[in-house]
Amino acid sequence: MSHRRIALVLGPSTGGIGTHVASVAEGLVARGDAVLVVGPPETEERFGFRARGARFAPAPITAKPSPELPLAWWAARNALGGITGRGVDLVHAHGLTAGITALAARPSGAALVTTWHNQLITSGVKRRVSDEIEKRLARGVDVALAASSDLHEHLVGLGAKDARLAPVAAPPRRATGEPRAVREELGIGDRPLLLSVGRLHPQKDYDTLIAAAARWKALDPAPVVAVAGDGPERDRLQGLIDAAGADVRLLGHRSDVGDLLAAADLSLVTSQWEARQLFAQETLQAGVPLVTTRTGGIPELVGDAGVYFEVGDVDALDQAVRGLLGDAAKLDSYREASLARAATWPDEAQMLDALDALYLELTGR
Repeated sequence: MSHRRIALVLGPSTGGIGTHVASVAEGLVARGDAVLVVGPPETEERFGFRARGARFAPAPITAKPSPELPLAWWAARNALGGITGRGVDLVHAHGLTAGITALAARPSGAALVTTWHNQLITSGVKRRVSDEIEKRLARGVDVALAASSDLHEHLVGLGAKDARLAPVAAPPRRATGEPRAVREELGIGDRPLLLSVGRLHPQKDYDTLIAAAARWKALDPAPVVAVAGDGPERDRLQGLIDAAGADVRLLGHRSDVGDLLAAADLSLVTSQWEARQLFAQETLQAGVPLVTTRTGGIPELVGDAGVYFEVGDVDALDQAVRGLLGDAAKLDSYREASLARAATWPDEAQMLDALDALYLELTGR
């Protein structure tokens, strides 16, 4: 039993990072660590850290650097000084603003680790500001972890004193219901179901997905596209869907992604950039064929088990989907390839073993 005092810090999350932090928190508690999670109140509501055995302290950490961050630093500093009444041995932050918050708030003597899950997509003055913040963070932490090889190269370029690759494992999404129930809910019968899961955010480039979906109306049977997730782009995307007459359903946040995957014929990732995307992992674990952009850490993750297209290429996405839906044998081969590829990845226990070894290295416990 470890009996370390570990703090996990995160910013706003509706999906991948929050799911990962929840998995890590639960695993560390099971191994005997005292765990405190620090983050926005809505992350506790969504991911249930307390129900997993961790303590939770709210802090108004924002998604991007903002004037509100000093409030987050103050809240985090108070929280980090109070775990089990004795402070913390190690702080592990997830994401840029969580990392900057932890860097400013960590107690004296506590080790600091930050995981880079994403690449910042900014330009102009915002890009220069974020670059400087990233440099400060990468050079200020004891260990900088990267979720994919391209992020590791980025950290080395920032001058991180100790940058390491640390793949993030996705807990498998288990189906709890029948695929037929999902199809009945959506009212789609036996039409092909194409699934995408992610925050409704410009990074996900759902514009490309909607443009391609408008072309699939001519197919017989015409597929239905379901997008599970919430975000700031919802109203704008719904306007695009209505204008294009595309059969794209914005489902909002769903807790039954396993059931959606069990009902899906294909999964779609149209993102401008991803690292080791959890939905891509969940797709292959479920044996669902994946059509995805060739970007970031996706090719390293998926290998030859996916069908690729370039970011923003509507024609290529259109043809990739048509090619799979029109060839049952090819669909079957990609289902098998998905399961085979997923079997090669580290699982949650192996991921926790790696973190356990890192924490031991940094704390001596």
